Amino acid sequence: MGLLTIIRKTRLKEKQIRVLMLGLDNAGKTTIVKRILGEDVNEVSPTLGFNIRTIMHQGYSLNVWDIGGQTSLRPYWRNYFETTDAVIWVVDSSDRERMEDCRRELRELLQEERLAGASLLVFANKQDIAGGMTSEEISEALQLPLLVSHTSHIQACSARSASTTEGDQRIWDGLDWVVKEVARRVYYGTGGGMPMASEVQEKVESSSATA
Repeated sequence: MGLLTIIRKTRLKEKQIRVLMLGLDNAGKTTIVKRILGEDVNEVSPTLGFNIRTIMHQGYSLNVWDIGGQTSLRPYWRNYFETTDAVIWVVDSSDRERMEDCRRELRELLQEERLAGASLLVFANKQDIAGGMTSEEISEALQLPLLVSHTSHIQACSARSASTTEGDQRIWDGLDWVVKEVARRVYYGTGGGMPMASEVQEKVESSSATA
């Protein structure tokens, strides 16, 4: 039995979902993770390597790999592709000048063989900034309607100002979609259907390193 087979069986038993949180630098990836975990989002430093955060949601353990998006770090993204169930691509809705770079990086990412079949959630972040692109505009700019290789969904949000019930709910709606999609694809055939109850716990694992 190969190592990857053992890892997959262990993940199925423990109902784990491996998520890559990617996007250009300053898109708000770490802020979103901190908002989910109920942490302070007023001061967030750029991620110079990666952070691993674990979130319990709807009975599943989401192991979220929050990876830095600086130009110098993007070549290292491929080091984290193995056994990925979902990609969360975070977009700065106010960064119109780099939207083409964002589209190109996402397109190259989705061509990776090791990410074949992974579900794609796009967070259209920073919707609170005046003049920003709507989720519909971002969807068109990223050519999501033309995407056939991956199941995708775009969710508008504003992680830094999501202090209202409605604001927080947008982020949770995105996570709900990820869990539902991955569970449908990976777990439904194993007798591990979606639970009725929904729960959120504090992080149970956190680590960081420099790529």
